[in-house]
Amino acid sequence: MPINPEAVGAVGKSVRRSWTSKDALLYAVGVGAGTDELQYTTENTKDHAQQVLPTFAVIIGGGGIPINAVGSFNPAMMVHGEQGIELLGEIPPEGEIESLGECTAIYDKGSAAVLEFHSESKNLATGAPLLRTRTTLFCRGEGGWGGDRGPSDKLVFPDRASDMEVSYQTREDQALTYRLSGDRNPLHSDPSYAALGGFEKPILHGLCTYGFTGRALLHTLCAGEAGRFKSMTARFSKPVMPGDSLTVSIWVTKDEADLQEAVFRTSNQSGEVVLAQGRFGFARS
Repeated sequence: MPINPEAVGAVGKSVRRSWTSKDALLYAVGVGAGTDELQYTTENTKDHAQQVLPTFAVIIGGGGIPINAVGSFNPAMMVHGEQGIELLGEIPPEGEIESLGECTAIYDKGSAAVLEFHSESKNLATGAPLLRTRTTLFCRGEGGWGGDRGPSDKLVFPDRASDMEVSYQTREDQALTYRLSGDRNPLHSDPSYAALGGFEKPILHGLCTYGFTGRALLHTLCAGEAGRFKSMTARFSKPVMPGDSLTVSIWVTKDEADLQEAVFRTSNQSGEVVLAQGRFGFARS
């Protein structure tokens, strides 16, 4: 059946997800972390207890959403729209969570449908909430029923040069590493499948770009301390190809005793914005 706008408010079934130290390490390598980030890429280095990249939340979180309630769409024509995470505690190197999600909005963009889901996960070891996620999916070819187009507000960036910039180089085989964290969509590995979606070759996972960007925010604004990373949200505005370089431009907008915020965007080597409307919340040291 087509997209069902009446699915807004539908709640999924709670699901559990466990992970190991190896899962966290593999994710870190998949989003470009290396030998200068041994607290995230090793578990047995002297003076470096293992930590988990905060954006690992997109791998373990987001569960329990009622995806079957929203109808059907062609997965080859679906791309990630936006992603938000909120950390309520530091993710441990291994553990298990229970997640429950809800469909919070369905928008009609005319040529596409936008599906929005929220999910909250609790740490089963402590019983306390650990993280929340917000995900939107942009389903091309599924709009046109005359529904609400959704909000059109845009984040206003400061009228000044960015306060800081961080650049990373992705590898040609970056998607092949990242997919081992769970997203085996052939859009990111199979040239023939990517062609069905209108791409000349497999594209990088949007959440891999998100992870690269999260690393930049973590090391630039949080001194590499995972516990200071509180929230991150951004819109995927243009596909990234494996091998592209990524530059994260950051503006600090609030620096108060109880509140620190920044806005950011990520661009490729041609200056095209690939991750837009970025907002980041972090704690003072």
